[in-house]
Amino acid sequence: MTDQTMPTYRALAHDIQNLGIHSVFGLMSDDTAMFATELDVIGVNFYGARHENNAIAMAEGYAATSGELGIAVIGRGPAAANGLHAAISASRTGSKVLIIYGEAPVGGGAINGIGPDYKAFNSRGVMAAAGLQNFFPTSPQGARTALADAVRAAMRGTAVTLHLPTDVQLADIEVRDGEQPVTMPPPMAPSPGRTQTVAMAVALLANSQRPLIMAGMGAHLSNAAPVLVELAEKTGALLATSARGKDMFRGNPNNLGIIGSFSHSMARRYAQQSDCVLVFGAALNFLTMSFGESLPAVPLIHIDRSRANIGRYTEADVAVVGDARLVAEQILAAVPDRGADEKPFHDAATRGAIADFDIADDFQVAHTAHTVDPRSLGLELDRLLPENRNIVYDAGNFLGVVPYISGPGPAHFKMTNEFASIGLGFGTALGVAKARPDATTVLLIGDGGFVMSISELETAAREDLPLVVIVMNDCAYGAELHLLRAHQQPVAKSLFPDVDFAPVAAAFGFEVATIRSLDDLAAAAPLLNNPSGPVFLDCKINADIAAPFMGEIAAFEERNR
Repeated sequence: MTDQTMPTYRALAHDIQNLGIHSVFGLMSDDTAMFATELDVIGVNFYGARHENNAIAMAEGYAATSGELGIAVIGRGPAAANGLHAAISASRTGSKVLIIYGEAPVGGGAINGIGPDYKAFNSRGVMAAAGLQNFFPTSPQGARTALADAVRAAMRGTAVTLHLPTDVQLADIEVRDGEQPVTMPPPMAPSPGRTQTVAMAVALLANSQRPLIMAGMGAHLSNAAPVLVELAEKTGALLATSARGKDMFRGNPNNLGIIGSFSHSMARRYAQQSDCVLVFGAALNFLTMSFGESLPAVPLIHIDRSRANIGRYTEADVAVVGDARLVAEQILAAVPDRGADEKPFHDAATRGAIADFDIADDFQVAHTAHTVDPRSLGLELDRLLPENRNIVYDAGNFLGVVPYISGPGPAHFKMTNEFASIGLGFGTALGVAKARPDATTVLLIGDGGFVMSISELETAAREDLPLVVIVMNDCAYGAELHLLRAHQQPVAKSLFPDVDFAPVAAAFGFEVATIRSLDDLAAAAPLLNNPSGPVFLDCKINADIAAPFMGEIAAFEERNR
């Protein structure tokens, strides 16, 4: 831009472009239409969703996958209310998300001078009450400053909101040549652990014969995996992950997979034999801990870059505040080498048990005449889907399939249950697909969450995204079904008709199939091996199969009566 006067919305669009932003997401409204269109015109592609929740979820999915700032632009009033679900969820993910809303004119009064203002809604108060930091400029220059402040806040790893009054957006502002008030803040340098606390961890580890190293998303983000593999070899430890660290150690001979509610039997067995646990960048929430049952009562060393995360849900014996990779390097340098006889977790019997384990042996197949066992379905999907894939999960009872479908690593695995809600998976998957278009994005979603977001079939087809939608259709709200059964209550209101969704998806341009058996899935294999466009599978699954965490919830309630 050269010295000139222009509408503030145009200056803001150029400020966003100058940050290096290439994609924004949203659902335009009359109070953001000029701004959203200007972004698209100058080359910042605007990808429009069909619902505000999904627009924000797209931005969060994009941010989580790319590591960049995800921006959503939606309207005020009902639009802001519609998107509240996704805004709260995004604020709990740790992703860098900026949500830009339209806002009523700062002059107050009715929009058209007659009234009433049907869109009146205290969105800033609601967002603040929900825990989101918000910014509200009241002048053109203040709008550019507020954008800069909001970007800096979001880049710390949170979701923030920016509310732009319509009269401020339309007001003229003078922009000077070379002026760039909005810049990306430099990334925070990782910090090592304090020497004293690292020494305490090393001393505790010295008394261990069967250590277990557990890594979470924090370990992935710090690129700690290679160091943790070395540490496991040196100390004789087994390796495991939280759910969000899934497949971090895939193929390693010491790998137990996920610890917690998504564990298989072999992981549970060896985790219970451990005599010291080192946790790198994992929250140790109730799913990772299987409601307190996944780990034995042994010394626990918790490493995390945020002091607030340590002991937040599960008490730690030694707390080490620092970057997961740097602390792992410190411990690796300090621990002595061990002989083979000092590493019983690395003996031939244990290595053999890990190598020979087949997760298919963990369950008895339970197909019916018209439905398929979701666990068997997961194993077959794992075999048929492209190796280069992103896996995105909505939430619900069907999450029991998580252990049965693998991926390239944590960067390709996304869960959307931070708000314990359903319905955000579709939008998130669209954002993931846009952030990593070289891989096939696979969305696994229950029929309940799918019906909430069915309108985004049009978005996926319009953008021609490499997306495979797999509806895990039990014709029910599955989690509620099993909850009611556990309490011996009537289940009728949690059940729904067996609707065939495939023709609906076909009408939007998807290649489709309805799956009621593994034979049906085999027939649909050509759709999955190398998708040329959006693909949709309506998989009819056996509703009687409860995810393991449903049983854990029931057992926890029983213990705490």
